[in-house]
Amino acid sequence: MSHSRAAEDEVDRLIAAWQQERPDLDVTPLEVLSRVSRLSRHLDRARRAAFAEHDLESWEFDVLTALRRAGRPYELSPGALLRATLVTSGTMTNRIDRMVASGLVTRHPDPEDRRGVLVRLTAQGVERVDAAFAGLLRRERELLAGLGEREQRALAALLHTLLVPFDASDGGSH
Repeated sequence: MSHSRAAEDEVDRLIAAWQQERPDLDVTPLEVLSRVSRLSRHLDRARRAAFAEHDLESWEFDVLTALRRAGRPYELSPGALLRATLVTSGTMTNRIDRMVASGLVTRHPDPEDRRGVLVRLTAQGVERVDAAFAGLLRRERELLAGLGEREQRALAALLHTLLVPFDASDGGSH
């Protein structure tokens, strides 16, 4: 194996088993991609825990952050929210309804389109998403604590290189 860590991880054991069972195959891609996959699961758990601290579900965080990133007055059309969160229109309608009921967003007529509506963050929504985002960043810094600043930048650059072709092939919608 190409890394020189003293501690073994689950991927090391997986690679060793495949090398034993299938020495004819080059399992090198597993060293990177299996670790990325496992890390993704750990990150997903950490994110859900960060959101739960602020009584939010992952999908609520996605909608709230899309609105927050839009800038004042923190509003978007349901169509823009669909594109930002990659869900169906029925799912988005249901999500908006639930968030209106919980006081996180409101619906307003779109002054540019008499048939359209805009979804806007409430003061409570801004407060919750800002707190949840700060909590998420704190947890993500903890996850990256084993890497120095230079290593984090290098890893980010390498992951960027891997991700760009995927985003380009699906229109950059992720």
